[in-house]
Amino acid sequence: MKPWIELGTAQIPNDGGTLKLRRRDQEFSISLSGVRGELMNSRAFNSEQQLSVLGCTHLKNHKNARVVVGGMGMGYTLAAALDAVPSSAEVIVADLIPDVVEWNRGPLGECAGRPLDDSRVVVHIGDVGELLADHNSVYDAVLLDVDNGPEGLTHSDNNWLYSVDGTSAIYSSLTPGGVLAVWSASPDTTYVHRLKKAGFRVEVKMVRERPGKGARHTIFLAKKAGRRPAGKKS
Repeated sequence: MKPWIELGTAQIPNDGGTLKLRRRDQEFSISLSGVRGELMNSRAFNSEQQLSVLGCTHLKNHKNARVVVGGMGMGYTLAAALDAVPSSAEVIVADLIPDVVEWNRGPLGECAGRPLDDSRVVVHIGDVGELLADHNSVYDAVLLDVDNGPEGLTHSDNNWLYSVDGTSAIYSSLTPGGVLAVWSASPDTTYVHRLKKAGFRVEVKMVRERPGKGARHTIFLAKKAGRRPAGKKS
């Protein structure tokens, strides 16, 4: 078997640890220093794609849709979101770590088909919470592939996204009929109750990390009540 080759390292802000990008032949891996180990692998990405498929289904014919993707990762969530929305859409991808974005501009970008080259993409280097807390911005879908979900392990600052205040802020940032889709390593009934309390209609989907096999991951689908204004569909 061919050995792993280290391509780069990156520091997570606020002493969150060190990320390491490695490659073995056509396989890529991003791991976190310490006991957590591997965070993502280019051979298992179905659940990340399904996050976008499920979260953007309502936008297939939605003119000028605006979508936020929280977490660059290996680019699979972003690529699937671009496939799910029309040519008039804007998709903003946010990541705290500039190195991860640069990895996706480099050799890692091969995995998901180089979605950062798409003209519809806007990159935000920083906390996705900054976008969602901005009362002057509205979105038709928010896709969060950040940390391990509501029970995050990598970066404690992500906790705001899943808090009562964060959930309420996301609800306010969505257009009527907008959808929040959240990737999680496991179910979380407390988070479901929090979403409902904020006003969302909630579904919980279980998806496999690979089509038909592998670990089961959770996707929370939370829809804001109401209808989009007339004239929005192309």
